[in-house]
Amino acid sequence: MRSHHINTLTEPAINCRGQLLSLARPVVMGIINVTEDSFYEGSRMHELHQVVEKAGQHLQEGAAILDLGAQSTRPGATLIGPEEELERLLPAIHAILNRYPQAIISIDTWYAAVAEKTIHAGAAIINDISAGDLDKDMIPVAGRLKVPYIAMHMQGKPATMQQKPHYENVVQDVLDYMAKKLAECRAAGIRDFIADPGFGFGKTLEHNYALMKDLSLFHQILGTPVLTGISRKSMIHKFLNISPSEALNGTTVLNTIALLHGTHILRVHDVKAAVEAVRITEKMKGN
Repeated sequence: MRSHHINTLTEPAINCRGQLLSLARPVVMGIINVTEDSFYEGSRMHELHQVVEKAGQHLQEGAAILDLGAQSTRPGATLIGPEEELERLLPAIHAILNRYPQAIISIDTWYAAVAEKTIHAGAAIINDISAGDLDKDMIPVAGRLKVPYIAMHMQGKPATMQQKPHYENVVQDVLDYMAKKLAECRAAGIRDFIADPGFGFGKTLEHNYALMKDLSLFHQILGTPVLTGISRKSMIHKFLNISPSEALNGTTVLNTIALLHGTHILRVHDVKAAVEAVRITEKMKGN
């Protein structure tokens, strides 16, 4: 491994619109897809009452963050523009915060304009699968808004990312990419940077498992919180030859491994199972 400056982070916490969310103990982020096209049918919501019900369920089961997305990023999905994203997201944000005013909402978007308008509407975190690569304004906007920024590694674009992904050394390549992004984000004024290695985004099965095996390096080397999003993904269901709807057990196994490798945030469809995995792994660590 090439050397990086190691920045130790003893008590990680992120500032979410004035609420300090401690990551000293791992937290769970519950997925809410305001779309009819996401890869896992159980996460699709397109009626506002469904969105609010799902938010309530996630919060009741122990989610610290609600991750709201309007764009399907499964390989080959039809992409929608920022206007349509906003048409789906803004009513959902207002409806959730009207019912649950203290909810911390993360917005899953790569459009700077969507990030800006949704943060002004009450969201607290930007979750960008392109780490600023799909919209050059995103990182400056996130810096100006002073919100936590989740930067994910993706090779290529969602439509083509699974067509023969290639790396010299996937762990090293993703770490190098994240180190550059971290420097860029710090320069833009982003204080709360969260690294997401991007499981399933421009990676083969072998790449995904190599990243999981060395997941602990991301926090050790970057010194930032790490988010792991592997819920019901193909690295589980294709490997086990099952459908996404049957992949909860495999998801829990991998989430547990991620927790033992020091992840701070689990992004999941199934909050209750993930919270139980956090409780048990923390007990094993003596926390």
